[in-house]
Amino acid sequence: MSFANPQYFYLLALLPLVALIYWLQVRARERNLARMGRVDIVKSLMPDYTVVKQRVMSVIELLLILLAVIILARPRAGASRTSETKHGIELMIAVDVSNSMRASAGEAGDVSRLQRAKLVAEKLIENSTTDKVGLIVFAGNAYLQMPITGDLRSAKLFLSNLDTDMVPSQGTAIGNAITLASQSFSPSPNSQKAIVVITDGENFEDDAVSSARGAHRDGREVDVVGVGTAAGAPIPMPDGSYLTDERGEPVTTRLDEQGANEIARAGGGTFVNGNSADAVTVLKRSLDRLAKTELETVNYTRHDEQFPVFAWLVLVLLAVSFFVTESRSRWLKRFNIFNRR
Repeated sequence: MSFANPQYFYLLALLPLVALIYWLQVRARERNLARMGRVDIVKSLMPDYTVVKQRVMSVIELLLILLAVIILARPRAGASRTSETKHGIELMIAVDVSNSMRASAGEAGDVSRLQRAKLVAEKLIENSTTDKVGLIVFAGNAYLQMPITGDLRSAKLFLSNLDTDMVPSQGTAIGNAITLASQSFSPSPNSQKAIVVITDGENFEDDAVSSARGAHRDGREVDVVGVGTAAGAPIPMPDGSYLTDERGEPVTTRLDEQGANEIARAGGGTFVNGNSADAVTVLKRSLDRLAKTELETVNYTRHDEQFPVFAWLVLVLLAVSFFVTESRSRWLKRFNIFNRR
């Protein structure tokens, strides 16, 4: 059994706290009885007084807290692990999520550069059915968003959630993204490895050409997909305004096609304009030049949710607690089990 939200188990720290509160209440009640006289005599004057039901209620309350925490943690079971062998390559896709990717991808201004990048990446994943795919995002720094995997459905899910607000530092560190991608492949020396960078090419942070050349020396092909236009476009902001410079003038961001071409050539790959209708076809043709090798893909079936079982236990305990009162039950009054006559 596994848990979807194991962080909720920290709430189990409430159990000893509740038990301590119950113990303090019992001690306080005993002290109050002692003020009235001998405890055994005082209790004999209270025929309806019972300790057992109080203890039963405290146990029920502790169990309810435990079950509630388990429900919040979402227990799951029934997962199965299957593996299959495919012939393909390992592919790391690095997507630029800097603010400039909010700008229009084309002259028509219908979609943003990031939307275009996600569309190209999604089509590339759909055409990479025999490959393993990983995902990197970058702006001022690069981050591994999804490790290399054969689960292409998960890759598309991660891709759909990309946003320009997900990286805290702004900039365009293409070289950092290429280096991280090169380090994120499996250690297998036999599998062919390629990196696809999708960006507007405006690199301000590092030497992307040197990084691409180093990745190529290590046996990684680096292809670049350029999004945007040479004419440029302003950068829209979330509040509806446009990004401005220190003089208050709108910032225009342009596709650096020459710089993107240099990165691709240094990486032994191909530059593709993302606005082209056959961009994915040209890119896939370049990747298909790499030799296919055997790749083992591990898949996991979806877990079955088990929290309804614990929810039913909660309902049963609530029903039991409804009938448990602090006074002695009428039918128990006929029995005098513990007191001597």
